[in-house]
Amino acid sequence: MSDNEQNRDQEHEETTFESANAGASLTYPMQCSALRKGGHVVIKGKACKIIDMSTSKTGKHGHAKVHLIATDIFTGKKLEDISPSTHNMDVPNVTRSEYQLINIDDGFLNLMTTDGTAKDDVRLPESEIGDQIQAAFDEGTDLLVTIISAMGQEQAIAFKEAPKVRFCCSGGAGEVTSLKNHIS
Repeated sequence: MSDNEQNRDQEHEETTFESANAGASLTYPMQCSALRKGGHVVIKGKACKIIDMSTSKTGKHGHAKVHLIATDIFTGKKLEDISPSTHNMDVPNVTRSEYQLINIDDGFLNLMTTDGTAKDDVRLPESEIGDQIQAAFDEGTDLLVTIISAMGQEQAIAFKEAPKVRFCCSGGAGEVTSLKNHIS
């Protein structure tokens, strides 16, 4: 085996890859000119929502430039970037999911998916929305919490009162607001 082949083998063995759920990527590339206001983009390693963008005309020596103004979807901090319109930028895979709030324990939300799976790794936000979730929960209101996920981060961004569910069984009909009262 030549020295070059040995070096390639060593480099290959040292390569590690970050894994994501079900082999999904945290981001995907998109040409800068295809980005749109209201869409998402990664700026300085942060998942952001585009709030404004403008394109400058091509100069004497180059491509048109796109000026992006966006807010971090987790912190609300404003970020800016300028990129040639023909270059690719990373777009985060952003998902929104609703969960039933079961409990708030030591600053974490105890949530349940629609299939009954427990989720307890989302922190109660230290913001007005977090205060509102805590207050509504303390009042005994059954809540559905919306969680946004992107690039390995998750955060509660909204909540609403859980709808009442009608059920019928051999003992008679009734109403249930949530599963929380029937789990304990």
